[in-house]
Amino acid sequence: MAIAPEPTLGLALHTTTPQLGLSLRNLVTGEQRTALWELGRDLSAQLHCYLQEFIQPHAWQDIAFLGVTKGPGGFTGTRLGVVTARTLAQQLNIPLYGISTLAAIAFRNRENCLGQTVAVALPARRGAVFGAIYQITATGAIALVPDQLFTPTAWADCQGNFPDLQVIDPPETIGDTVTEVLSLAQSQWQADPQGPWGAVVPFYGQHPVYQ
Repeated sequence: MAIAPEPTLGLALHTTTPQLGLSLRNLVTGEQRTALWELGRDLSAQLHCYLQEFIQPHAWQDIAFLGVTKGPGGFTGTRLGVVTARTLAQQLNIPLYGISTLAAIAFRNRENCLGQTVAVALPARRGAVFGAIYQITATGAIALVPDQLFTPTAWADCQGNFPDLQVIDPPETIGDTVTEVLSLAQSQWQADPQGPWGAVVPFYGQHPVYQ
């Protein structure tokens, strides 16, 4: 009986904005392919089709692990991405790693901020902000202040507690940071190859209606 080859690919999904970002990396050669689509409200209807086309000519059985943005971000897109990734991980019996949208943005600046403390924020509803503070390493973003919802005043006060803090502005196309989502997921996979899919839940921060 032929032995099935070991899976050699890592796959990441970014759905917390109206953009869909997908990134696929060969874990042996380091070759990587990334794509971004502006889908808006069509994200929920087209995600699975784009996913199926994107992994070609590979098969799902070639995927060794999955990474997905868990928020903060849009309620519907965040939920859709996490549910899709959880379903795939469960069906394929592979590890899944949930990556903060803010951590991916922070890690994108690792070349300029290596070893430094950085602040990242995104606008939230009703004038609030989602903010977090990270220390950047060569392989990750260590949360010194985990992702949470702040009033503008509370966020300013929080930043004031960290001398020499670097403030990172989010890119115009946040979905592009799917490459960083994949890198952070790979680092977690190397440190903890289990990655139970059930542990990955969305971070909404705010209820879309009531808060």
